[in-house]
Amino acid sequence: MYKRFYEPLDNRLAPNKVLVIYGPRRVGKTTLLRNYLDHTSLKYKLDSGDNIQTQQVLGSQDFSQILPYAEGYQLIAIDEAQNIPNIGMGLKIIVDQIPDIRVIVTGSSSFELAGQIGEPLTGRKTTLNLYPLAQTELADQYNHFELKQKLPDFLIFGSYPEVLTADTKQSRIKVLTEIANSYLLKDILTFDRIKSSRILWDLLKLLSFQVGSEVSISELATQLGVDVKTIKRYLDLLEKAFVICRLNGFSRNLRQEVTNKSKYYFWDNGIRNAVIAQFNNLDQRNDCGALWENFFMMEREKFRAYHSIVSNVYFWRTYQQQEIDLVEEREGKLFAYECKWSPKKKVLAPSVWKENYPTSEFQVVNPDNYQDFIMTLVS
Repeated sequence: MYKRFYEPLDNRLAPNKVLVIYGPRRVGKTTLLRNYLDHTSLKYKLDSGDNIQTQQVLGSQDFSQILPYAEGYQLIAIDEAQNIPNIGMGLKIIVDQIPDIRVIVTGSSSFELAGQIGEPLTGRKTTLNLYPLAQTELADQYNHFELKQKLPDFLIFGSYPEVLTADTKQSRIKVLTEIANSYLLKDILTFDRIKSSRILWDLLKLLSFQVGSEVSISELATQLGVDVKTIKRYLDLLEKAFVICRLNGFSRNLRQEVTNKSKYYFWDNGIRNAVIAQFNNLDQRNDCGALWENFFMMEREKFRAYHSIVSNVYFWRTYQQQEIDLVEEREGKLFAYECKWSPKKKVLAPSVWKENYPTSEFQVVNPDNYQDFIMTLVS
């Protein structure tokens, strides 16, 4: 059992507020919720959005049904809340009408749940995003040396909880294949107007081979035989389903800076490798650089999210092919990070970058020093 960054949840809860926990399927939201309920002294009701009766009651917007449902409890906890129609209004009635009540809901698809609770719960909610296990969470169980030893496994198999607890390589592959085939696109395919899984899966395969590279939406549309509008919509849904993460180009309006394309990363390396069915060892691969970049970018994203580091994030490239993998804009300063799989490679900040952003900081991130950037608050 791995301790999650948000544990214990006590200090995240507040009277007459809803705690919303988002995250991909099988990432541990239900486990996080149940762990809290096992130790809380509050009188609670645990329910599921899959329950038809719960859907009817909480989706009714009827005071005479909703208030008796929560009567006598100090805490209402609802798993998979995105399956309940009008859940936002139902929760608003509970937190507005019942003094000192606390509510926790989990959801695996932000495009459904966020849309339903956004306006009704304005000022009445706290939102947490739960991701595959971060290195900073795993440090609770392993020391820094042990985590470095396990780095090849993280690059190939990622860090879903079930994957990390699997005993053998074959069992890890089995878990990842099941998640990818059975759960990855489930929320998207049940969403309105999404009919075919083939195009989505083919899109993910194309993105898998372009990790760390700029993506042309028009080229994707041509390759998949659909229009640009459809590709944009599918990319947006894949982001909201916590499958991929988008990074835009940075520019201060210099003519030579490229901003019309984006890069896409997978929230989990194991899922990326499951999409293309490649789990061979690092010494048998030609994509180690892409795996390394994807790993660092997502670990850094988790680190920022968990430690509430507010920043705008970009990549940077010029038409002359000078580039930087990650640029963070925070507290009025620019911090640039270049990912290199080989620690022996000496890398300097690009000349155009130094010339135009002389006060920025530039760091090269490699397997020797990466822990400084994803496990401590100094960077």
